[in-house]
Amino acid sequence: MTANGEPALSIQGLYKLFADDGSGLQMALEGLSKDVIQERTGAVVGLRDVNIEIVRGELFVVMGLSGCGKSTLVRCINRLIEPSVGQVWLNGREITAMREDELREARRNDLAMVFQHFGLMPHRNVLDNVALPLEVAGITKPARRERAATALELVGLGEWGGSMPNQLSGGMKQRVGLARGLAMETPVLLMDEPFSALDPVIRRDLQDELLALQEAVQKTIVFITHDLNEAVRVGDRIAIMRDGEIVQVGAPNDVVLNPADSFVREFTQDVRLHGMVTAASIMDSSEEALAGQTDDRYVVLEDAVLDELVPAGLSATQPLQVVNRAGALVGVIPLERLARAMVSDEAAVAATAEGEPAA
Repeated sequence: MTANGEPALSIQGLYKLFADDGSGLQMALEGLSKDVIQERTGAVVGLRDVNIEIVRGELFVVMGLSGCGKSTLVRCINRLIEPSVGQVWLNGREITAMREDELREARRNDLAMVFQHFGLMPHRNVLDNVALPLEVAGITKPARRERAATALELVGLGEWGGSMPNQLSGGMKQRVGLARGLAMETPVLLMDEPFSALDPVIRRDLQDELLALQEAVQKTIVFITHDLNEAVRVGDRIAIMRDGEIVQVGAPNDVVLNPADSFVREFTQDVRLHGMVTAASIMDSSEEALAGQTDDRYVVLEDAVLDELVPAGLSATQPLQVVNRAGALVGVIPLERLARAMVSDEAAVAATAEGEPAA
């Protein structure tokens, strides 16, 4: 997926404190720690100075450990939780300044949400479960059933519309929840840990379906997860949160290969990107890196994947040279960067930097 670069969602200076009389917010604005604020005021810092811009058509993943604020963030976007201070903009309209009637209209037409728990009505069939939000929005029965049927086709359940929820597997129920969000036909979709209750095989299948679906519908998706492997697999970009703050934002391979601090480094140390990392994604294309490079046998194509780079890197004594299909030099890959892509072991990086092959 290639996003077009135009902002769909913009989050600016967002704070959220729970059980606060105003003094905790002031302390947060002054930079006091979460623990100090809670000890002095009893207020709990959910979000602190969150600033994110998400472009149209992007599948943007927010992830972190339990309690880091990721679900609070996604609920502040559509104001299921009211932010303490800050702004959320959706396609040029400020959500945080909307009246209640404007907000209801935005939720109907501009951003839908898929929750972790399916919330299916046991007495309604699948089609009518998908159509429920449309019914609440006042859409006529023929129109809502048509839109629900189209959404079920998109998630591979076109033939299950007349079935009851108790006839579905867990993965199928989650697809119904996804279809419910798609039936709203909003340009933005918020997904709060939609696959976390599923077993690994079904979860991976639904990740594949989400990626295929995104290729087809090109929605702007904010996807919440605590699973880094899932984030790396589905996200165009990842934001990592800790204690209500954004620690790092970047493409999956950039976050893993170039962690912003020790927290991100430890968080990502077990992730392997052999199927995703290409020469182009880890090369250094700066003028300084390209200067003085000469032809030798350690040349790789820019679209070569990690498994193709490793054999050359193991025997190389200088950076790998990266060329395009026309044979022109476009970058170099330092061996320590290649080692970081191969394993997260800092010892392997250090060993390679000293001229030893990475195991």
